[in-house]
Amino acid sequence: MKTFAYDRAEDAASVAAALAQGATRVLAGGTNLVDLMKLGVETPDRLIDITGLALADTQWNADSGLRVGALVRNSDLAADPVVRSQYPVLSRALLSGASGQLRNMATTGGNLFQRTRCPYFMNVDTACNKREPGSGCSALEGDRRNAAVLGASQYCIATHPSDMAVGLAVLDPTVGVVGTDGIREIRFADLHRLPESTPERDSTLRDGEWVTHLDIPPLPSGARSTYRKVRDRASYAFAVVSVAAVVVVENGVFTTVRIALGGVAHKPWRATIAENDLLGSIPSRAAVVAAMEHELGAAHTFPDNNYKMSLVASTAASTVMSLSDVAADEARR
Repeated sequence: MKTFAYDRAEDAASVAAALAQGATRVLAGGTNLVDLMKLGVETPDRLIDITGLALADTQWNADSGLRVGALVRNSDLAADPVVRSQYPVLSRALLSGASGQLRNMATTGGNLFQRTRCPYFMNVDTACNKREPGSGCSALEGDRRNAAVLGASQYCIATHPSDMAVGLAVLDPTVGVVGTDGIREIRFADLHRLPESTPERDSTLRDGEWVTHLDIPPLPSGARSTYRKVRDRASYAFAVVSVAAVVVVENGVFTTVRIALGGVAHKPWRATIAENDLLGSIPSRAAVVAAMEHELGAAHTFPDNNYKMSLVASTAASTVMSLSDVAADEARR
């Protein structure tokens, strides 16, 4: 591992100032960053430890929703009574990620910015535009089984690894950030970016900015939510495909539909085309499958990952209909 300097943050402004100098990374749980440093993928000159800052709390307000500090541990957030009762999709997404030991260390802010687990990104002996801009993309002619099917480019076909971020995508939070230019909020939908010609940029954060908290608004009355993950083994595996969903069914039709997909793109993918197709329709598996096929109309696949097309549609249909069936049962009581 490359030698680096280590400092403890005194306040939010000092973190932004350090990041603006370049070659500096924020250290919180370290569950992703330290691994990448060991591999030589990340080679910062300086780490600034933020664990001493007062960002490890949650605050609930029935009108405005839940504020989550950037240093709230994944295990604590998943077990939070408010999250479990008001946002079960988030709790289930968190519990689907990594192992219990890692969840005890990983933080909310850090989880948002996990870097891809593409094997060519993780291997410094291969060409990777995300790791070394302009070097090429080894995945294009390599193992593409887990490659993106939506929003990819000729420069990068990697997928975003976070389960938590997919769960958050259907909750429409805002992200509070601090930088050398002050404080601002970013819509969660605008936080992560597609690769285009600059896949080394995972997010829309400006130089010197870092995340201090999330604000999650309340879900609509009667909303049901859940998260479903398909993976190669039962635990400690990244998603092949995952689905987060929020639905409200009133008078036998969808009045709210939110669907986000994981394992298919460079960012958590909000399925807005499918949502619009389903809004106002009668819940049925066939309708959800058709809507997802419409969503996937712009997909680009390889022989290795073409299986994701049917897997996305069937997983989304099962997930959405499980929530719709619960709503229908409750309406009949």
